Amino acid sequence: MEFDVVIVGAGPSGLAAAIRLKQLAAEKETDVSVCVVEKGSEVGAHILSGAVLEPQALDELLPDWKERGAPLHTPAEDDRFLLLSEKRAMRLPTPPQMRNKGNYIISLGNFCRWLAEQAEALEVEIYPGFAAAEVLFDDAGRVSGIATGDMGVGRDGQPTEMHQPGVELRARFTLFGEGCRGSLSKQLIEKFELDADSDPQTYGIGIKELWEVPPDRHHAGRVVHTVGWPLSGDTYGGSFIYHLEDNQVAVGFVIGLDYRNPHLSPFDEMQRFKLHPAIRPTFEGGKRIAYGARALVEGGLQSQPRLTFPGGALIGDSAGFLNVPKIKGSHAAMKSGMMAAEAAFAALGDGTPGELDAYPAAYKSSWLWTELKKARNIRPSFRWGLWPGMIYSAIDTYLLGGHAPWTLKHHADHTRLRKASEMPRIEYPKPDGEITFDKLSSVFISNTNHEENQPVHLTLKDDGVPTRVNLADYDGPEARYCPAGVYEFVEENGRTRLQINAQNCVHCKTCDIKDPTQNIVWVVPEGGGGPNYPNM
Repeated sequence: MEFDVVIVGAGPSGLAAAIRLKQLAAEKETDVSVCVVEKGSEVGAHILSGAVLEPQALDELLPDWKERGAPLHTPAEDDRFLLLSEKRAMRLPTPPQMRNKGNYIISLGNFCRWLAEQAEALEVEIYPGFAAAEVLFDDAGRVSGIATGDMGVGRDGQPTEMHQPGVELRARFTLFGEGCRGSLSKQLIEKFELDADSDPQTYGIGIKELWEVPPDRHHAGRVVHTVGWPLSGDTYGGSFIYHLEDNQVAVGFVIGLDYRNPHLSPFDEMQRFKLHPAIRPTFEGGKRIAYGARALVEGGLQSQPRLTFPGGALIGDSAGFLNVPKIKGSHAAMKSGMMAAEAAFAALGDGTPGELDAYPAAYKSSWLWTELKKARNIRPSFRWGLWPGMIYSAIDTYLLGGHAPWTLKHHADHTRLRKASEMPRIEYPKPDGEITFDKLSSVFISNTNHEENQPVHLTLKDDGVPTRVNLADYDGPEARYCPAGVYEFVEENGRTRLQINAQNCVHCKTCDIKDPTQNIVWVVPEGGGGPNYPNM
């Protein structure tokens, strides 16, 4: 199948790019064929975010979004920023970047479903349930599209009676909006050395639950962020609690994946956070209705790779557009997709076969570049610890206005883990089944499912490394940093081996990022597999 533009990923960046391409074509009274492929079973199935949406990019893309019925129902009205100790909560002034007046508390999955409706009304072709598994190149080495993965391949790698070969989607330009740590984006960054002049990317893991709470515990429009307990002072992270409509509350915990202690379990840190005396009352008498997890890109401006390569570009979190101090990336992802679309449309009209140079040029003259440049030093300052990071961030924000004459550096997350013998063990409370839960019951309500008879999509470069190195030196951290119980060390015939429960995988990509030897490589499973988030 041939198109003018193929877009990988039906997230905010990919859908915004598709819509913008069709808008430009309508303005010029011409036609551009646009295809979006999405590995989730439906648009939004794999979308997970807080989320508080800043509508600036949406205002530019679809100024009449209110009349179109965009699912932005809950204005953010009450910001609270808390510093937690084990028993107490101190309310601090809300930093300017975290003030949310004019923003909306949303389900990002539902927002993407709505964006998809707008795109389809413009005759964008959207194919959910098809995983982009391979980048295609022409004879000159230029990206010429993608191929979707075969369906019906058995665990032994051989076709079954249900086998359906993948489809080649050829394009004049291909935009990759796979989200954080996209598997094809990762390959393109390596092949074209797109990160040659940037810092290593750094990431966090976000773990989220959606609750229905009693009406007297619900405050529509309230936005709460916390720092401090239960994390130690040398670990970056914090929580969010967002009160949506219909007595629903989204609660999440984010931990920087540059943490040092291999005994740390992000999932269990999130569970015990809910037990804090200032937090627990919100959820008492409530019901947990959804769970999910996803890595997020935290490196900022200095960790962004080059955005373009022959035949295409990276957009959204594939390129790392998250604004960490704001804890927002959807508006930035949308803007990046729109700018890439404008560059691609111009290049299609000119018949230009080279790189989309107009895209990074537009980015550097946009409000998004200014925003991310001001934010660039906040996240790396926390490698000095919580208090030094907060002090530096205050100086950078209030005195320097984000215009410091220096740029702080990042280090690759997998290099930061210390040996297990050097770090203290962490004892986590057992789940009570009311406020706190275990991993398997959590995965159950993420609606995660994979066809069991397929090749394992969590691959190892060396099968011996998990026990020979990870277990021996780091006490098997993959059993803890995975929030879905995928990795498990089991005894078998007097020997310990790593068991990979790929059926549980929620596609968070944490293992691909944090594995200390970079031995785990996440590749796409069959299309349609993974979580099915209804309203995350």
